[in-house]
Amino acid sequence: MSNFNEERVVSVHHWTDTLFSFKTTRNPTFRFKNGQFTMIGIPVDGKPLLRAYSVVSPNYEDGLEFFSIKVQNGPLTSRLQHLKEGDPVIVGRKATGTLVLDNLKSGRNLYLLGTGTGLAPFLSLIRDPETYERFEKVVLLHGCRQVAELAYGEMITQELPQDEFLGEEIRGKLIYYPTVTREPFRNRGRITDLIVSNKLGEDIGLPPLSVEHDRVMLCGSPLMLADLKVILEERGFVEGNHGEPGDYVIEKAFVEK
Repeated sequence: MSNFNEERVVSVHHWTDTLFSFKTTRNPTFRFKNGQFTMIGIPVDGKPLLRAYSVVSPNYEDGLEFFSIKVQNGPLTSRLQHLKEGDPVIVGRKATGTLVLDNLKSGRNLYLLGTGTGLAPFLSLIRDPETYERFEKVVLLHGCRQVAELAYGEMITQELPQDEFLGEEIRGKLIYYPTVTREPFRNRGRITDLIVSNKLGEDIGLPPLSVEHDRVMLCGSPLMLADLKVILEERGFVEGNHGEPGDYVIEKAFVEK
């Protein structure tokens, strides 16, 4: 398993009965750009059982953090959810992914649109100084079914604005907009509906999404990704990739396992 490092679990946090996160040690040789993912997993019968996970923690931290669903019969997550402090975890030595700032053209506002654990890569990006150097406003829109699934909300609203190095930028530029679809909450509705109706823009005080000023990153359910791709391209947005920066990028690497 020369393509992997063995790390140790430092802590585990269970958000709900279907969501959890965990922190591990980090090999000093592991390098990544904020927004990227790597393969992680555990050995089963002598072979690595792996899936792609975005790195939640920013690339300047000593440890690594990951955000996961729990699938009771899933080959990997059914095991990962029982991780305890000190347990070994396999982490790939290479990181990749399309949700990096280099893949976007310059713009005024950056929209980070995620559902469920699709929030994960954006948690590193909102702690990246370059994000605030490149954009005037950073809008983090996180959609879930229920309020309890809006993980990391306290960190985003309370801890990050007080950050010693980035706090001032975050207070001035980051707009966090959590929304749910299945129970009462201050923000209700699917991400697609909020954008098409421009309720999002009205709530946060910004004009409707336009290719002239806005850049977008997408991560989440396949249905959401497909719908938003259509919405964006109808407005003239062009998808970017590693070879050619664009107006929006999509992370397509994730499947629920």
